[in-house]
Amino acid sequence: MASIYDRDYQEVIGLLKKARLEKGITQIELAKTLGKPQSFIAKFENGERRLDVVEFVRIARLLGVEPKSVLETIFDSNNSIH
Repeated sequence: MASIYDRDYQEVIGLLKKARLEKGITQIELAKTLGKPQSFIAKFENGERRLDVVEFVRIARLLGVEPKSVLETIFDSNNSIH
């Protein structure tokens, strides 16, 4: 199982955070939309908490990011699946 320190995982989180910031959405706003506390957003963005696949898909879609494209970006840049 990959850890929160895995390069690919960090890239996924980085892309989600970048999308949030580019859209001008605060951690508080995203958290409210998800029905979660702001600390939930802070913890996964700072690597203190790991997202599961369902959380990842929901957050990506809320940010207007296609989950499949995020994964393709990572695997295409590595030219292999880990």
